[in-house]
Amino acid sequence: VIGVVIGKTDVRGFPDRKNIGSERYTFSFTIRDSPTYFINVNSWGREDYIRSLSESFRVGDCVTIENPLVQSKEAEREEKFNPVTPSCYKLLLSENHSVVKTSSCYEVDTKLLSLLHLPVKDPQDYYSLGDITANGQSLDGRILNVLAAVLSVS
Repeated sequence: VIGVVIGKTDVRGFPDRKNIGSERYTFSFTIRDSPTYFINVNSWGREDYIRSLSESFRVGDCVTIENPLVQSKEAEREEKFNPVTPSCYKLLLSENHSVVKTSSCYEVDTKLLSLLHLPVKDPQDYYSLGDITANGQSLDGRILNVLAAVLSVS
C-alpha cells in the first residue's frame, strides 16, 4: 500500500493484560492514496519498536506499507479513537511481518502531495465560524465539523 500520511497520533503505552507488570505501546496514522480513499493504520508492540516506527516518518511523507494485516473495523469503537474513514477496514502493522518505508512523494507520485490538503469530510457537512457564532445557542451540545484556516500558533 502506498499513500501520503495525512494524520498521526502520539505514541501511548498501556498495561499489557497478558504480561502483568509490562506495557504495550501503540500509535496510529492515516494514509491517503486518492481524493476519495484513506485508511487508518494501527501498530502495537514493544516500546522501542513503536517509538522507532513513529519517529521514522511524519505527516506529509509518502509511505509504502508492506505486509499489513487487513482487518474489519469495529466502526463505533474505532471512531472514538481514530479519524472516520470511508473504508470498513483498517490496517494493522506487525513488528515481525510488516515494513514501513518512507520516501519522497516526488519519487513516488507527485499527485499524492495534493491529497495532503484535501478535507476528509463532505464539503456540505461543515459549519463556518460565522455560523457557530450566530447560532451558538441552538448548536449547544452538538458535535460539529468546522473548516477553518489557522493563521498562527503561539
